Amino acid sequence: MKQYRLNRLFNAKSNRCFDVAVDHGFFNQPGFLQGIEDMRTVVKTLVDAAPDAIQLTLGQARHLQEIPGRHKPSLVLRTDVANIYGKELPETRFSLMIEETMLQAVRFDAACVCVNLFQIPGAPEVHAECVENILRLKPQADYYGIPMMVEPLVFQPNEKAGGYMVNGDLTQIMYLVRQAVELGADIIKADPTDDVSVYHKVVETAGGIPVLVRGGGRVSDREILERTQGLLEQGASGIVYGRNVIQHPNPKGITQALMSMVHDGASVDEALTKI
Repeated sequence: MKQYRLNRLFNAKSNRCFDVAVDHGFFNQPGFLQGIEDMRTVVKTLVDAAPDAIQLTLGQARHLQEIPGRHKPSLVLRTDVANIYGKELPETRFSLMIEETMLQAVRFDAACVCVNLFQIPGAPEVHAECVENILRLKPQADYYGIPMMVEPLVFQPNEKAGGYMVNGDLTQIMYLVRQAVELGADIIKADPTDDVSVYHKVVETAGGIPVLVRGGGRVSDREILERTQGLLEQGASGIVYGRNVIQHPNPKGITQALMSMVHDGASVDEALTKI
């Protein structure tokens, strides 16, 4: 049954996926809310732009799933919440899983669930909690036939760049991606490397598990499009972008530009004409 849901995520023409992540409000960081203050409007805008999937939390998934009709993006359900994104790590740190995870995913008709695998300088206990979360989630994913997307994230030190900033080191990304595969991931959502030309090594490390690449912080249109082109050329199976879409002045336009690259092989200059 997992394949049936994967068929809803991955475009039949390209066998790739563009998932727009809009789960940032889960993490209690005011800076994460820029561009997503009104979630009803955000979701409607994204549905109109027609990415393959939208990544949402339990509290916001209703805005997508209440929309009538068959032709709308699939739901990727965020399953865990953490408090490790600020410029200083809190004294008490956590990464907690929602209860009855897969039953809730079934109730919301999710095509996939997403769970973090953090590697944070100075917070090894959070990595251990993530591993425990994945170990509990894996048998449920298999039982209910729902793909499990594992998100291995290699943080820079929080005091250096704040939480959630891409490290970009190839070796660290490869090792964490490999652990995600070993833990049973059906899909990997991984960091981009600083040098995009070596990303094929991350894809090879995944051993046939599809690798979707996250976007990180907001950058210029040309930079995100050029990076996307390079990642696709290196064998990535798609992208999961959040802030580069939801904080863009034209979310629909940038979504359609990225979709043209992911599914139609558009060049950077061709994609820019859609924004």
